[in-house]
Amino acid sequence: MLWLTGSLWGRGWDQVFTLLPWLILLPCAFALAKWINLLSLGDEVAVSLGISISMTRLLALAIAVGLTASCVAICGPIGFLGLVAPHLARRLVGGKHQMLLPSSMVVGMVILLLADLLARTINPPIELPAGIMTAVIGAPYFLWLLVKSK
Repeated sequence: MLWLTGSLWGRGWDQVFTLLPWLILLPCAFALAKWINLLSLGDEVAVSLGISISMTRLLALAIAVGLTASCVAICGPIGFLGLVAPHLARRLVGGKHQMLLPSSMVVGMVILLLADLLARTINPPIELPAGIMTAVIGAPYFLWLLVKSK
């Protein structure tokens, strides 16, 4: 049950070492950032600039799935983190993916650490799962984004 709500409880260096091989995907993601910037200009412009749209999308999807699956396997699904962190990062650094990718990771890390800290300190003998706290933090912001985008 604890894994289903997403939690950092009981996670240690053994789990960090389990995730280390997946970090090889990070340089690949950063290398794709230029191509993803070109995709945001539109398919026709990207093709005219020599970008293979289907290959770029497939590589970006494979990297995202690999990194996400490895983290979810360790900590469980931590809701709203992947939805809110990129939007906050985009507001901080803009839409250039060379800056957006690392800043999204840092913003997601800060949100998760704050959520875990709150979960551990609200009711000290009982620790709430971090996934519940990220939902409490992220849901209002995500709803605000939805209302604002209309």
